[in-house]
Amino acid sequence: MKYLLSVLLLLAGLAVADAPLPNTPAGKVLGDFLVTFNSGDIAKVKGFNRRHGREQAPPERILDHREMSGGLTLLRVLESEPRRIVALLQEKDTERPLRIELTTTGGDAPMMDKIGLRGAELPPDLAPTRLSQEQALRALTERVDRLAKADRFSGVVLIARGDQILLRQAWGKANRETNTEATLETQFRLGSQNKMFTSVAALQLVEAGKLSLQEPIGKYLTDYPNKDLASKVTVHHLLTHTGGTGDIFGPQFDEKRLSLKQHADYLQLYGTRPLEFAPGSDDRYSNYGFVLLGALIERVTGQSYYDYVREKIFEPAIMSSTASLPENETVPRRANGYMKQKDRWVVNTDTLPYRGMAAGGGYSTAGDLLRFAQALQSGELISKEMLARAVSPQNRYGGYGYGFGIQGSGKLRSFGHSGGAPGMNSDLRIFPDLGYVIVALSNLDPPAASMVVEHYVARMPVD
Repeated sequence: MKYLLSVLLLLAGLAVADAPLPNTPAGKVLGDFLVTFNSGDIAKVKGFNRRHGREQAPPERILDHREMSGGLTLLRVLESEPRRIVALLQEKDTERPLRIELTTTGGDAPMMDKIGLRGAELPPDLAPTRLSQEQALRALTERVDRLAKADRFSGVVLIARGDQILLRQAWGKANRETNTEATLETQFRLGSQNKMFTSVAALQLVEAGKLSLQEPIGKYLTDYPNKDLASKVTVHHLLTHTGGTGDIFGPQFDEKRLSLKQHADYLQLYGTRPLEFAPGSDDRYSNYGFVLLGALIERVTGQSYYDYVREKIFEPAIMSSTASLPENETVPRRANGYMKQKDRWVVNTDTLPYRGMAAGGGYSTAGDLLRFAQALQSGELISKEMLARAVSPQNRYGGYGYGFGIQGSGKLRSFGHSGGAPGMNSDLRIFPDLGYVIVALSNLDPPAASMVVEHYVARMPVD
């Protein structure tokens, strides 16, 4: 009874701004989840996990998503059964719609069984009004002007359609200490966008017959310490975040951050770690899975990951401003990153890895990412048939292919990747049917870039 009263009070607070939830076990757990998520309070997240049998779930994942999204609004319940609910949500800052599916187990106090979040499309009655091209660009520019003036955006936005560049503009400071303005040639850190390059490199090797999507990684990394992982996890699992291989960030990373200089160093640190779940049985974003892909690329090519992606991706795509040089090397046009601490922006130097790697952390310009998108779609980097597989749903929940996030449907189907960490946010969205390529890069915390992209996507013309 005490549990039910607490949930009802939570739901009462939620109903002020959100759609109503059904009075079912699944509806109550979803209401509890949303209020907990929106609180941004680690103690409340831990309490939620205890109440619903998720003690092993890292609370930091919810907090990171809360910080990047600005919270979640419940727009509509799509399907409802006593122990299963499907609903449409929207991130408050980015305006990105999400589909959540949640199931519960039996008992007097319902336990969460599974929860899945993936990109969705707003129904017409909930979507912003579509604008003309001129109106959409003006609305976006005015919004970014306001964000920059409020010190909530610093970076570059580029929008192209076909061969025409519709908008290319920089705002804010690349370096606050030297008062250096951001320009179109400023190199911004990409975060997880590096995963697209790693995926393309791996798929090139699949097409060349040097890797197989379905072979266990132990075939190539014959000396990998955890033989259980090596014998069960495939390249497909790594590319789709379904391998149960875990993350790289946490206390161990913080302690050894500057000594992790090569992919082999990460394998030495994490190589004996057990699987988080049976490969293929779940989706869970895995930075370590992409580190393993970097190690695979090095093993089968005999080259460093950095040399391979430079020769096989960056040079063919004419991406001369994209790389992953160590943080202690001078890169004159590389922006400093700034993270919010106690309501002020501070440089993020002490959070950065030694250098970017296969899971993320490199840097690039908006122009280079446009050229990457163009080379990718032209068939210059991988075949068009392989690209079609890479940007088709390959994971359990349908929002991820091979190293590419997938959103929308019909004309609004898009693929790409975002990246986010303290002091950096990037987003690349490619709309193959409409011809749009949208790039936003920022040297501030998420969702600085992503909310700009979502604002334009929700209003751009689709004819």
